[in-house]
Amino acid sequence: MTAQAEHKRWISTFLDAQAAELGAATNTQLAYARDLKDFSGWLEHRNMSFDTATRDDVEAYLIDCDAQGLAKSTRARRLSAIKQLYRFGFEEGWRSDNPAIQIAGPGRDKRLPKTLSMAEVDALLSASREVGRAPSDRLRNTCLMELLYATGMRVTELVSLPVASARGNPSMLLIRGKGDKERMVPLSPPAKEALAAWLSSWENTQEDARLKGKPVSRFLFPSRGKEGHLTRHRFYILIKELAVHSSVMPSKVTPHTLRHAFATHLLENGADLRSIQTLLGHADVATTEIYTHVLEARLQELVLTHHPLAKDED
Repeated sequence: MTAQAEHKRWISTFLDAQAAELGAATNTQLAYARDLKDFSGWLEHRNMSFDTATRDDVEAYLIDCDAQGLAKSTRARRLSAIKQLYRFGFEEGWRSDNPAIQIAGPGRDKRLPKTLSMAEVDALLSASREVGRAPSDRLRNTCLMELLYATGMRVTELVSLPVASARGNPSMLLIRGKGDKERMVPLSPPAKEALAAWLSSWENTQEDARLKGKPVSRFLFPSRGKEGHLTRHRFYILIKELAVHSSVMPSKVTPHTLRHAFATHLLENGADLRSIQTLLGHADVATTEIYTHVLEARLQELVLTHHPLAKDED
């Protein structure tokens, strides 16, 4: 078997196991596949393979990635994928060791998440009520934006919501997140209103489809595409259209900046990190701690405003 064929076997078997045993999301599997394919190509170019590569080889690959100017986060992700592949290979008996296990990652640059002001979010929400060719499009766009800002959902979680989760005028929404983990998030009054209005339109559209002998969608935001629901890419385009319409700088607006805005605005208004961790679906509170800059600013303002020694003397 050639090295290329052997590499394909390793990667495909590893990805299948990730999906079956850990419930790895499609996007996670695609990221693993891209990273491992790059490492595979690097090895093949040097007449090496997964089963013969040493720790020095893996470190040489990471040095090469650094020389290409790849970001620390990208190199850390690639090392993580390589470590997991070799751990799987060890467990399967394909190798007697894990050559990457003791390699330290490059770390990550601590960057504050890009976010939006409350005024900018309000402008985007207003635009969602105006952008769309038909009334049903505008109802859908409003529902998408209100749910995203009210819950802090990841874009994949949002566009793939099953319609069953919206039945019965819910005050809480059940979200299935990374690793197939479920969490409950409360809905704001505007989000509940937008959801009810869109669901009424959805039911009318689906009833027309049923009467024509077409299948009824199980998704809240259905699409004719192969996935059956609105795609991440289409929603990304939509949110840029809303930015242009609302005069918010389009480069600032992505589905993820709305998620950051959700967390940032909660912190600014007194929420604690543990609660935000639960709402965002972070497995580790360390991930949520990127928002502590907001908390620190609020605490500093609190001290400067209320501490007697911080007040100017008359």
